[in-house]
Amino acid sequence: MLNKVTQNPVVSREEWLEARRALLLREKEATHLRDKVNAERMALPWVKVEKNYRFDTPQGPKSLADLFDGRSQLMVYHFMFGPEWEAGCPGCSFLADHLDGTLPHLNHHDVTLVAVARAPLAKIEAYKQRMGWKFPWVSSFGSDFNFDYHVSFTPEDLAKDKVFYNFSAIAPADANDELPGLSAFYKNDKGEVFHTYSSYARGAEEILGTLMILDHAPKGRNEDSTMDFVKRHDEYEEAPQASSCCH
Repeated sequence: MLNKVTQNPVVSREEWLEARRALLLREKEATHLRDKVNAERMALPWVKVEKNYRFDTPQGPKSLADLFDGRSQLMVYHFMFGPEWEAGCPGCSFLADHLDGTLPHLNHHDVTLVAVARAPLAKIEAYKQRMGWKFPWVSSFGSDFNFDYHVSFTPEDLAKDKVFYNFSAIAPADANDELPGLSAFYKNDKGEVFHTYSSYARGAEEILGTLMILDHAPKGRNEDSTMDFVKRHDEYEEAPQASSCCH
């Protein structure tokens, strides 16, 4: 049930235009700040990946270097889907709904996008088929990869006073055994792989085009807590209906 939102003041077109121009100044400030943050992100130092991670894929076992698929840049979405889970996280599934359309554009811009989860490959393939997705998705089951990039936690981790997530120590009560993230890697001509960037928690929100559209809608995200309205796309009570306005 969507929240009721109090209607905003109704004004003349001239008053609205004045308010909109004031907001536009703030929007331009945000755009310029985003440009600066993006430049700082690209200027971050890199860390060489020394460990030989292995992943289960539909084409057989692959290394992290193999996942680049002939390109120099690799984006990894850390998908919350643990070995014992019956389905992927609804929030990660929401994000994954946005990925397939990006693939030809990313691939032709020297970027490979791959989702990684600790669930066994058979579970991943079954869930991927259920959701109708095409993007590459591999299993890190039996690997240290998720733990080294601080998106998976053992029972021993969760029994401690703090766990490390989003570059800080948080209470285990605020962590699941799996959490989301986005990591970037670069491979040079020698085949050396470098970790260049990671983002966690709400850091990947800009990938979620649905949220960006909602941010511009009259009621915004209309939520009590972050993405509390989201379900897996085949679990909504009613299927989306095509509008008759454009037919």
